[in-house]
Parts: sequence; C-alpha cells; structure tokens
Amino acid sequence: MLLTRVSPVYQTLARWGRRSQPGGGLFLSRAVGCSSSRRHGVSPGEGSAQPAEPGSAQAMYRDTVLLPRTEFPMKLTGQKLLDRELQIQQECGFAELYSWQRERKAKKEFCLHDGPPYANGDAHVGHALNKILKDIRNRFEMLRGRQVHYIPGWDCHGLPIELKALGELGTSGLSPLEIRQKAREFAERAIARQKAAFQRWGVMADWEQCYYTFDGAYEAAQLKVFQEMHGKGLVYQDYKPVFWSPSSRTALAEAELEYNSEHVSRAVYATFPLATLPPKIPSEEGLENVSVLVWTTQPWTIPANQAVCYMPNAQYSVVKRADSSQLLLLATERTASLAALLGTELQTVGTFTGSQLEGGICKHPTIPDKQVPMLPASHVTMGKGTGLVHTAPAHGMDDYSVASQFKLPVECMVDEDGRFTELAGPKLQNLSVMTEGTDTVISMLNESGALVLEEQCVHSYPYDWRTKQPVVIRPSKQWFINTASLKDKAKEALQKVRVLPESARGSLLTMLDRRTYWCISRQRSWGVPIPVFYHKESGEPLINKYTVSHIAKLFKEKGSDCWWELPIEALLPPEVLKKSKAGPVSDYVRGDDVLDIWFDSGASWAAVLEESDPRADAYVEGKDQLGGWFQSSLLTSVAVRNKAPYKSLMVHGFAVSEKGEKMSKSLGNVVDPDEVINGKEDGSVPAYGADVLRWWVAESNVFSEVQIGPSALNSARDSISKLRNSLRFLLGNLQGFDQRTQAVDPQQMYYIDQYMLHLLREYSMKITDAYSEFDAGRVIRILQAFISRDLSSFYFSTIKDRLYCSPEDSLGRRSCQTALEEILDGVTRSVAPILPHLAEEVYLHAPGHNKAETLFRSGWIKSSSVWRRPGLEEAVEGACAIRDSFLSSIPGKNATQYDLTIAIEPGLLFELMESLQEEPTSTDSQLVELMMAARVNLTSKLPRDLHPDALLSHGTFLINLEGGVIREDSPYSIAVMPTSAARCPRCRRYTSESTDCLCPRCQTVVSHGG
Repeated sequence: MLLTRVSPVYQTLARWGRRSQPGGGLFLSRAVGCSSSRRHGVSPGEGSAQPAEPGSAQAMYRDTVLLPRTEFPMKLTGQKLLDRELQIQQECGFAELYSWQRERKAKKEFCLHDGPPYANGDAHVGHALNKILKDIRNRFEMLRGRQVHYIPGWDCHGLPIELKALGELGTSGLSPLEIRQKAREFAERAIARQKAAFQRWGVMADWEQCYYTFDGAYEAAQLKVFQEMHGKGLVYQDYKPVFWSPSSRTALAEAELEYNSEHVSRAVYATFPLATLPPKIPSEEGLENVSVLVWTTQPWTIPANQAVCYMPNAQYSVVKRADSSQLLLLATERTASLAALLGTELQTVGTFTGSQLEGGICKHPTIPDKQVPMLPASHVTMGKGTGLVHTAPAHGMDDYSVASQFKLPVECMVDEDGRFTELAGPKLQNLSVMTEGTDTVISMLNESGALVLEEQCVHSYPYDWRTKQPVVIRPSKQWFINTASLKDKAKEALQKVRVLPESARGSLLTMLDRRTYWCISRQRSWGVPIPVFYHKESGEPLINKYTVSHIAKLFKEKGSDCWWELPIEALLPPEVLKKSKAGPVSDYVRGDDVLDIWFDSGASWAAVLEESDPRADAYVEGKDQLGGWFQSSLLTSVAVRNKAPYKSLMVHGFAVSEKGEKMSKSLGNVVDPDEVINGKEDGSVPAYGADVLRWWVAESNVFSEVQIGPSALNSARDSISKLRNSLRFLLGNLQGFDQRTQAVDPQQMYYIDQYMLHLLREYSMKITDAYSEFDAGRVIRILQAFISRDLSSFYFSTIKDRLYCSPEDSLGRRSCQTALEEILDGVTRSVAPILPHLAEEVYLHAPGHNKAETLFRSGWIKSSSVWRRPGLEEAVEGACAIRDSFLSSIPGKNATQYDLTIAIEPGLLFELMESLQEEPTSTDSQLVELMMAARVNLTSKLPRDLHPDALLSHGTFLINLEGGVIREDSPYSIAVMPTSAARCPRCRRYTSESTDCLCPRCQTVVSHGG
C-alpha cells in the first residue's frame, strides 16, 4: 500500500468496497481516447483498425469476441417506417392507454384542458404544434404516476362553419333548421378528419369521449354560466357601437378581428367653421372667421358627427394660412407638420389652452343649419392629425363614451350591409360607406369648401377574421357582458396564475384592459340561441333564472335545435310564465340571436372539467388566444366563481414557413402534416413518420414563431437516426442479459459504471425538471448532450473492450451491462413522451421485463439515490483530467501503444487514483481502462531512471468534497513512453508478449471456451 495517511475520502472509498478488479481495455476496432474537455472522446490514432485478413490470427479469434447482437433495425424508412409506427400503436395499446391510466389508482391528478380547435377543415401544422405539445406533457405526467385528465374538444358553431357548409347556396330560402343541419354535417366531417390525424400523431386520449360545443349537455352547461352571469347583472342588452361585418352581416367580438396593417384609407383634413367663439377666448379682432380643423381616416363618418373634441391640458393655436389668409384652429404642436403638408406658412394669430375652448360651437360641414359643440375628451392624442377629433358617437367606441357623458344623440346612418340609410340624406342613401359613400362624402366636403387636404393613409384596420373584408363600427341593439366590472377581479385572479413565457402576461393584461364590454350576440343561425323572449308590443326582453333554467333543461335533453323545433308554449310553459310574473305566452316571440362562439368555448371549464374543482393545471394554446379563449375562459370563470379556470397558461407561437413567412396557399409554402408523415406520391416529400413531426415540435423554440420545412424535418429525422443507433448499441450489448438475475450490486460495480449511474441520475432530474416546465426543447438538448458527450464519446468508447473481450459472465462485463441496462431504460423513458413509437419499439426489444408489458404502463425513469456517491465523481473525473494531459502529450497518436507513468504526491488525488488501481503497475485495472493506455504505473513520484525520450507533462486537479469541507488542489506529473508489448490479435490491445500471441486476459478467456 502506498498510502501514508488515512484520509476521510479514502475511508469513504473503502466503504464502497475498494478492490483490485480486472478491467481496462479498448474498443475492438480502434483506439479512442478523451478530449481536453471533461469526459469528451476523440480518436488520437486509428492504430490497427483494418479488417482481419482471412486465415490470420486475428480472424481466428473473431468468433470468440462478444459483439453486439440485436434484431432492432438500424434504420426504418418509407413504407416500412409507416407500417411499424401503426403496428406499434396497435401492439402497445395506444388507443386504450388513456382509459387504462384513468382507471388506475393515483395520488395526484394532472388536468390539461384542451382548447377546442375549430371544426372547419383538415388538420394543419398549427394543430400538430398544439396537440403534440399537450401530448408530450400529458404522457410525461402519466409516466410519472399521475392520473391525467385530458378530454379533447371541438368548437363547432359559428359563422365560418356556416359559410363553408352553405357554400354557393347562401341562406336564401333556407330555414334556420336547414342551415343548422348543413352546418352540423360539415362540422362532423371536419371533426372526423381532424380526430383521425390527431390519433395518427400518437396523441393520447379517449377518442370516443370527446366534447363538442354542439352537444346538448355542453350547451346546457353553457346556459348555466350565462344564467349566473345574467343573474349578477353582468349580461345586459343595449344599443351601442360594435364591430360590424357587412360581409357577414353580424356583430363581431375583438377576438374575431384581424388587423390589416396594409389597409389604405382616404384620409381628409376638413374644417368645421366656428359659429360661436368659446367664451373663454378673448374676442379680439381677426378671430371672427376661424374654422376648427379636424383629420379623419374615415370621412364617411362625418355626416354622423355630433361634436369636435379637444384635449383640455394641451395648447392650441389659431393660425393664418399665408396662401389664402384662412384662419384655422389646431393643436400648437401640430402646426409645423401641417404647414409642411400644405406647403405654406402658418402664422400664429393667437394661442390658448384646451380648457379655454369650452363652450365653442361649430357648424357641421355637410349638413346645413346643424351645429355641434366642442367638448373635452381624454382619448384625444397628438401623434397624428390636428389635436382636434371629429366625433361620431354611432361609429366609434371612444366617440360613444363622449356621447354617454354629454348625452349626445347616437344616430346610426349605416345598415347591416354597410350602406347609408335614408337618415344620411338622398345623396348618400344606399351607397356603400367604404367605397362610393366615401367618394360622395369627400365631394360634399369639397363643394362646401370644408375640404382642406386629402391624402392616402396606410394604417392598421380591423377586418373580419373569416371573410377577410373590412369591418365598420356601427351601433346595434345587442347583448353585452360588462367586462369593465370584471377587470379588477380578473387581474387579481391572474396574479395567482403561472404564465409561460412570463412576457405573455403583459399582453394578456393589455388585451383585458382594452375590452370595456363584450358583445356576445350574433345574428346567425348556427350557434347556441340566446334564451330570451321579446314582448310583441313593447319589445322588452323576458329573461330570468326560470326561463333560462327551463331552456337549459330542454337543450340538455333535445339539443338546441328545439329552440326552433318546439312551439313557444313548450319553451315558455305556464309554470315558467307564472314564476316570471309574465303575461300570456301569446304576448311573446322567441329571439333570433345566437351566442358568440367565444362565449361557447369560454364556458368549456363548466362543461368539461370535474365539478369537484373545475380548475385545470394548465391551458396550452397559441398566442392568438391571449385575446380569445384564454380571456373568455377567464372572464366567465371569474364572473361565476371569482377565480381563474387555470393554474398555469402556456402560450406558444405560430407555425411558419422555413423563411419565417406566414403559410398561405398563394405563396405555396403550406406544410401539410399528413404529407410530412406519409410523404407525397411523387416522391418530392419523403415519408418522415409521426415521430419526426413530434421531434420537430419538441425541438422548436415554441415560445416564438416555429419554422417548419425540409431543413427542419431532415434535421429531426437525422437526430432520431443518431438516437436510434445509440439505442441499438445499448440493445446489442444487452443481448441475453437479464437484470433480474445477472445485475451487479451498485457497490460492487466498476467505478466508471457507478459513475455513469451517477450521471444518469443527474440526467433524469434535469429531464424531469425540463418536462415540468413545458420545455421539451431543453429535454432534447439535455438528451443529445448526454448521448454524444457522456455516452458515445466517453463511456461507450471506454468500455467496448470490456464488453467485447472479457468473459461473458465476468464481474467486469456484468457490471458494465448493469449500467447499460439502466442507461437504456432511463434514456428510453426520458424520450418516450416525445417519441412514443420509438420508445415502445425499443422497449419491445429490451431485456428484463414481461413481453406483454408496455413502456407507458411501467412508469418513469427509475433512478436511485444509491447512485449518488461521495467521491465517485472526483475519482473518475480526476482520472479523466490526467487522461487529457496524457492525450495532449501524444497528439494524433494511438493511446494504446503507450505506457503511462502517473506520479502523484500522497494525498486525496493519489487515494482516488489508487481506488482505481491498487497495484503499482497494471495492464487491466480500472485506471488503465480509463486511461486507454497499454500499461499504467501509479507512483508517488517519477522514477529517476526515466528514459530520456519519455514525454513529460504536469497538471493539477481541484478536489472539492462535502460541499467544500474537503478541498485540495492536487498536482500530478505523467511520463509517456511507447510500450514494448505486442498487439494481441484478439482484443487488439498492446498487452501481449509477442506478435500473434494472445495477451494473458485473452488466453484465459479462450482457454475457458470464450
């Protein structure tokens, strides 16, 4: 024994069962060493990597080497790949997995509530991104023992489905029930196609138990939410401006708008002559003929003008045009930009504060004898225009607020088709406001001398999300939810919600702030009817808890078609009328409006989640749902229960082309997930299979826009291929190994094998954390680093000699196989949520379990705290540090052709190295295996009689044990000399006495029938 003292670390190592064990050796076909960074592998020299010549000694012993054997195929492509994935789904019970896990006992439940995709077409890559992200998390939670609650759903109502179902027919001559029948059939066909796609992608669910917003039970639950909100005074009917789509002839909610940033408007600067000077402005000479100057991008709204608004705390000036002596009133800070626009000098005549404009009255520019007041308003800005805002309460949300405050009339001059009514006058009646109506209004301004300037304005403008046509703002009698009274509660509820990424929280709050009310009525047939009756004479609505409860009960039994099918006497029976204290049923008619589909889907928490605690662990949707489903779900839940329906929100980006462009058929950059899986018949797109699609989702940075195309898909396929080969290597070397009877106790295993179990434990904890954070991209990065750095470059290359050339049942080989079996199991389970087909395929070939058992029914990675051993990491990594120095001294050379002398002064590092090699010199110790040399001499100092040609180098290794209690910066020296031994024809290590003579280890193996 070379130790001069007994240290704490030596005592620890001794407790492990320190011993001298056979080991060492090298990869059969070539020498592989370790790079200068920790645990990395390089090939310092190929050595004798040539295949054995027939009849040579090398060939003679080939059959005695234990090479990997497995039926697991190296590669699966084309139809074989597709057939194998479908076979795996069948053999491994993918269809029954969800039901199985719901029936098993579990301490905790994980509820991911599925936001319903729209049932109006085939599945696309956006669906793939969303559904696979959800499935990855669900499969992970199920594997780690939780009972997953996940019920897929579909949003089945709404205008887009109605329009597609009717196609060229339109609504002409069709009854509401006929329209609804066609829409239902269309939605059902779309659902069937989407459902088949989701199943093919490997999404785990009970596909016979989904939710659909057109089911009677769902509609009844939705009406219950509506009833509770109405009972709290949150649902009301009013006549106010809404986003109106002339192309769809219905009101729209904010979430149903798309903003076109390239919209071009004919903007005008127009004058409103001051009929009465504001009293607070001094009546000086020269201010008699002042005109208020306004700017608007929607000139068609000027006939509906009821006021001109100013900012009370801003500064305003009266200026004189140098080219015409015209006097104009505008904001002082807008004077310079207007002068440049008009191409003339504007001379300031007088300056005032906004508050001094109070009491001013203007003449209307297109309606003779009409006068409008000047009023203060908080929505006036100075970014564009003149600082004075033309105000038409019927056609603007802010304008309507001013009208409400100052009791201005709200006169609608625009009909449901977006045309002027007779109220606009004979010149404008029946003209489309966005086209010829705008032309005529500008002509009228010009004729009256009010037009100062016209310009083309490119700006963001709201469009109908489905027809892609501009919308207008017009007042209409609609049903609304008073979101203003819910905002503070909603914000408070959001504070308790975890948002990924956190940056999305700000967007959610901003969109919530922007919504002062929510229009929930739609003038269509395909939807859930608003359960309201109207008095035939007064028009007053009849709606209360009795009427709504009765309708909800009918919907649950018969579906919402009964609103049109049943006589009104069945919808309003005597007992309901009596409780409602209403007159005879003959006094009432049923309403025609249906509920907004965002209310449909926003009430899903009440219809789908478990009644005991209808709150999901997670909602996972794209960023477009910040103003859509996330918000409508939050508002309805807070209104009814004062809490959010979700504990966490995960917000992902959109799928875009490889160039970062939005996908569109016109650009020809649409990626069809069905073609990704099955390929194209013409061969232009190969069959990638479902796992490649899933890897693409997992690998992507889903918190930004997610690019997809040939490069991304080929990269995913190559990554899976590399992983497949690593798994195949593990399977091949575990052929015939049964861990139940042949596994080695961890304390008896080689230190490098124990060390790999220690790394596997660290790996499993990192993987678990990443899945828990919805970060599948990090899972893949951790996986790839572990495979390439820790396994392929370091461990596999180090242990191949022991695997291939040691006796089959030797402690060293069984120790290695014990580690390999744990690694195979851990890696396979860690990748299973992302690649379920590959994981189950590997599990079918893996040893040590019942053949009828499937991976997903057998749990998560089984790491053990026993694998975390003090000093183990330092022992192996200390050896790797020395190996780095060794390899650096022989760049490009074959490490197995050298003898290595390691000199370390007595201390912690020496004790650690001695735990790997007790003898002063060895050719088969664990230290030799790690060094990948022919022979290692371990000593406390370099011998004096070193050969003059020996290569010398020095280094240090910092040992840090027990949280810094034991620290030692340990120096070492190494001397490298070419070995005098010959190469063994069987193991190809330089440990033989003469050429073509077996080394002692191989002689023993062969003589015992190896």
